[in-house]
Amino acid sequence: MRSVALAAGLLISLAVHSQDIIVNASGRDVFSLNGKWNYIIDPYENGYYDYRYEPYDKNPHPTGGYFLDRQPANRWELLEYNFDKSPTLTVPKDWNSQDDKLLYYEGTIWYRSLFDYTRKSGSNRVFIYFGAVNYEADVYLNGKKLGKHIGGFTPFNYEITEILREGENSVVVKVDNKRRRDGVPTLNTDWWNYGGITRDVNLIEVPETFISDYSIQLEKGKGNILTGYVRLNGTQKSQKVTVEIPELNSTNTFTTDEDGVAKFEFALKKLVRWSTENPKLYRVNISAGNEVVEEKIGFRTIETSGTEILLNGEPVFLRGICIHEENPMRGGRAYSAEDARLLLGWARELGCNYVRLAHYPHSEHMARIADEMGIMVWEEIPVYWTILWDNPATYENARNQLTELITRDKNRASVVIWSMANETPVSGARTAFLKNLATHARSLDGTRLISAAMEVHGNQDNPNDKIVEDPFADYVDIINFNQYVGWYDGLPQKCDDVNWVIGYNKPVMISEFGADALQGLHGDSLTRWSEEYQEDLYERTLRMLSKIPQFRGVSPWILCDFRSPRRPLPGIQDGWNRKGLIGENGTKKKAFYVLQDFYREKALEYDK
Repeated sequence: MRSVALAAGLLISLAVHSQDIIVNASGRDVFSLNGKWNYIIDPYENGYYDYRYEPYDKNPHPTGGYFLDRQPANRWELLEYNFDKSPTLTVPKDWNSQDDKLLYYEGTIWYRSLFDYTRKSGSNRVFIYFGAVNYEADVYLNGKKLGKHIGGFTPFNYEITEILREGENSVVVKVDNKRRRDGVPTLNTDWWNYGGITRDVNLIEVPETFISDYSIQLEKGKGNILTGYVRLNGTQKSQKVTVEIPELNSTNTFTTDEDGVAKFEFALKKLVRWSTENPKLYRVNISAGNEVVEEKIGFRTIETSGTEILLNGEPVFLRGICIHEENPMRGGRAYSAEDARLLLGWARELGCNYVRLAHYPHSEHMARIADEMGIMVWEEIPVYWTILWDNPATYENARNQLTELITRDKNRASVVIWSMANETPVSGARTAFLKNLATHARSLDGTRLISAAMEVHGNQDNPNDKIVEDPFADYVDIINFNQYVGWYDGLPQKCDDVNWVIGYNKPVMISEFGADALQGLHGDSLTRWSEEYQEDLYERTLRMLSKIPQFRGVSPWILCDFRSPRRPLPGIQDGWNRKGLIGENGTKKKAFYVLQDFYREKALEYDK
């Protein structure tokens, strides 16, 4: 019977808890579930709650659930729901840009995909892996609930070995992108709330005991000592594992302990370190039993000394730009390798050796392609503006997203900064929240720098003073702050008189500055929204920032115009934040070339 009722009854008592993320998912034996998925819009969530607003999985039907997917009609059934007669959406891709009626939609949509699968070996295990689903995802396979994942930008996976059928299978995902006051991010943001299954969905087949996680990095402060660990998942936890780098004639074997973990440290000879000028990547093979996992990894050190940022022990100026995960010409969420190459290619043309990926974890494609291109990366989680600092569940949500991000990208040479937050108002609860996140990040990965985009304060006695003072600054490696002198704070000429008060002996970076300009709108330098206004502000701001003694990097806001419901001004914004250096049609604005010239000079200065 092809008629399929909505899988609310996929909510049954058997639920598999979320497992630790499998690292290097794309480098495994994968079976793609990308493509066309049937979907049902469910704003009242009638497929999940009964008429008493009780979830159907609270009291599942004794025979296996309310709406067991693809079961006979004599089971409990909502006749209004039928996947076979429903339209399709492309996965991966946000739903907002695929159908005009979904542009502003925030709520629940059910997705379903049918697929055939046969395991290559009867002893192998199979996991279903999602690159990201925004924001809550309830996942079901063949009438069995796998679990719920919260957080719209990080990966998750579930083991499905015992549920997977030979032949046809049905996977259903309830996706809910409603903003939540206790969420991460919270209700109030300045970007489009793209909903849906926005990144790749794959089945991963692995041996019964397999390599689930590993970390391989140069030890901070040392140029040739490689440290890390390998973790196994399965019943045969104690066994030999080998880390091989063929190009360096390096082969080292270790034995995992009773928890399946082998920690290691060994020296490398004739190592070429990854840098922005020479982004050298080595093929690394990690093997255990009959399994070999291969990945390209670059090796470099990143640290600070006084007011300097040191890449491979040498001072570096971070010539950056902020990027939202959006393809401006398509107006939707960026999700593919091609999208990543477009955005990072523009950044490279601008003269960047660094990008800030705002304000949430971007697709894994961004970090991997940045590895190839030699672009340093700031990655952050959406602890943005006014999070509920006193809510333990909100903290655990943020902590989990940070864990999933670091787990995914800890082997990317390009990633040099983990950021804890953006523009968060100072309070005791907030500082404790961020301090705990920073401590957690360092416990997971001690090889990278910690920062956050902080705010600037004024001085009542002298309006030209701009003070950078934040208790969280004591816990970061680099002082980063956002400032908008000349746009939200006076006119561009105010930049000429600003006096910066920064009392930290640490490197200083400006994580944001900018002004809106409608591409193609021209006037004089005081015509707000014109390219000339933005151009003049960039010229004055860069002169102003260069007076800061500890100035070691900058990432203006932002590479491209991007959609935001906060920006409704007709004829100018029309639902777009216009601070991009590139317009929604891909055309560069005049300020693009101002920044490009500044970066050309900075590159020459640091090459000396």
